[in-house]
Amino acid sequence: MSLVKLTIKGISYSQTQNGAYALILNEVDGDRKLPIVIGAFEAQSIAIALEKEIKPPRPLTHDLFKSFSDRFDIVIKQVIIHKLVDGVFYSSIICERDKIEEIIDARTSDAIALALRFHAPIFTYKNILDKAGIYLNANPLENEGRDMDEDGVLSNPETFGMEEDQQEEGYKKFSLSELHELLESAVQDEDYEKAAKIRDEISKR
Repeated sequence: MSLVKLTIKGISYSQTQNGAYALILNEVDGDRKLPIVIGAFEAQSIAIALEKEIKPPRPLTHDLFKSFSDRFDIVIKQVIIHKLVDGVFYSSIICERDKIEEIIDARTSDAIALALRFHAPIFTYKNILDKAGIYLNANPLENEGRDMDEDGVLSNPETFGMEEDQQEEGYKKFSLSELHELLESAVQDEDYEKAAKIRDEISKR
């Protein structure tokens, strides 16, 4: 499976879940975006790493991990978002020490927070981006016939809390063509968290 490089477009506050944020990853050689809902602490840590001029008075957890790794000559080479199952993205951190490579399982939000601190690239597999990515400036009906993967993977983001269940129930009353119109509108408004939920409802059908 081919890898697709991602960059961080930004972080937006969740309008439906208190204390949650939507992390938006951008396809480097394309116009798709991958929204992932993360917690407030991880959002803060990623935001601080993005803003070079902001330095916390005391090290955050991810800063401590960076200092620990530097002290013992551990380098993060890359981060790979490698699996999407039951609404959760799974990621691996590829590390190297003394020319020996190790793979460590991690939450996607933690992996990205560390990748920023090590200036390491972020990748995902093409099939994950095909399922969970939001297409921009494309005919929404073109993707209507796409089926789920053989292993039943759904394109849900990492989720926190129960409020989203109520919102997803509301999307069930819309027809498929109406959902595509809502998806296009949400993307144009840059409400990527809402777009992700509409996309999930389309995928389930």
